[in-house]
Amino acid sequence: MRILIAGGNGQLGRDCQDELGAAGHVLLAKDLPELDIADEAGMRELVRSWRPDAVVNCAAYTAVDRAEREPVAAERANATGPAVLAKVCAEAGVRLVHISTDYVFPGDREPPQPYVEADEPGPKSVYGRTKLAGERVVLAAWPEGAAILRTAWLYGARGRNFLKAILKRALAGQPLRVVDDQYGSPTCSESLAHQVRVVLEAGATGMFHATSQGHCTWYEFAQAFFRQMDIEASVSPCTTAEFPADAPRPLNSILDNAALRAAGLDVMPSWLDALAAFVRRHREALMEECGGGARG
Repeated sequence: MRILIAGGNGQLGRDCQDELGAAGHVLLAKDLPELDIADEAGMRELVRSWRPDAVVNCAAYTAVDRAEREPVAAERANATGPAVLAKVCAEAGVRLVHISTDYVFPGDREPPQPYVEADEPGPKSVYGRTKLAGERVVLAAWPEGAAILRTAWLYGARGRNFLKAILKRALAGQPLRVVDDQYGSPTCSESLAHQVRVVLEAGATGMFHATSQGHCTWYEFAQAFFRQMDIEASVSPCTTAEFPADAPRPLNSILDNAALRAAGLDVMPSWLDALAAFVRRHREALMEECGGGARG
């Protein structure tokens, strides 16, 4: 397939390049400022001239707290842009895979009860509301050709994420307090990229949850990461209330990949297995990037 990756320079976009390229697909990866998915004329011309078979949309406004102060920017990236992509793809008969988030749910369900695809959304933040708007316009504009993958707690080897943030602090000898009352399924961007490929190659459409299997708290995630990295770190649990933020966080971000399982397409590993594989592949680079050198 000829696949256009929007947001191709981001954490997931770059892993999608690796995954889809290794599978033999022909790729064109673009990102801001070269590609603005909310620019309808520009997107239509790109699709007309390059003639992709599919578009993978990894582009998004993901600064959750800043979105509360910049709702117009969040709306443009998370709702207007996907609407343009879906319209242009529908016109050209090009399949679309769009990435969404657990933040479309209120997160107030008692853990470990998960959210399934059929559950009613109820976002509590600007980020969540704009991502939900994006989902709805995509499915309304291109129901026969679009797949939406909701994910959560994404981490990877590129860009900024939770694991790199805590690793930098630990290697600097700083104590860490990590939230222990928010639950979710840590998901490696490499695993998600593989799931994107499976959905694309199967021609699947509709709404899918796509997170790693199992769940934990952020505190448990941090502990598991440091164990895998073979690093002694001072980590203590705390509550969400002790770290107020501009945007409310879902206390329960656990998603059940029910639709993927029903379609025979769920290839997401357990979060612990994915974390172990991630550390095996990237430990040296993580240590180097985060200031500790290549120990061990």
